[in-house]
Amino acid sequence: MTPRNLAKKIAGLAYAKKAFDVTLLDLRKVTDVADFFLICSADSDIQVKAIADSVMDGLAGSDIYPWHREGLSQKQWILLDFVDVVVHVFHKDVRVHYGLEKLWGDAKIETIRDTPPPKTLKKKPAPRKRAK
Repeated sequence: MTPRNLAKKIAGLAYAKKAFDVTLLDLRKVTDVADFFLICSADSDIQVKAIADSVMDGLAGSDIYPWHREGLSQKQWILLDFVDVVVHVFHKDVRVHYGLEKLWGDAKIETIRDTPPPKTLKKKPAPRKRAK
């Protein structure tokens, strides 16, 4: 899985727990720290933890685990380091305070939108035969 695909999968897992303002910073031309930062916000401490858990649990099914984790007990800013992709799950007020997007202003910034799963196509019912 490419780092960009991993970041997109993480965004979907975050959206599953109602994350918002999901942003992808492409750091490849800026630093060697990581290829991407995925940043998202939550309304409460409980939601911050739920988003982080969703990401870790969702990727564990693909045998992908964070190399490093921080902030799980404080639940204000949780960092999940997947080496090529570093995930920052912020309480909305804490995100504003730290302003990572401004700090990494040289990075290409992309807003990731929540895309609903594709609707399954329903078969049209077979025409009824008229009784004689």
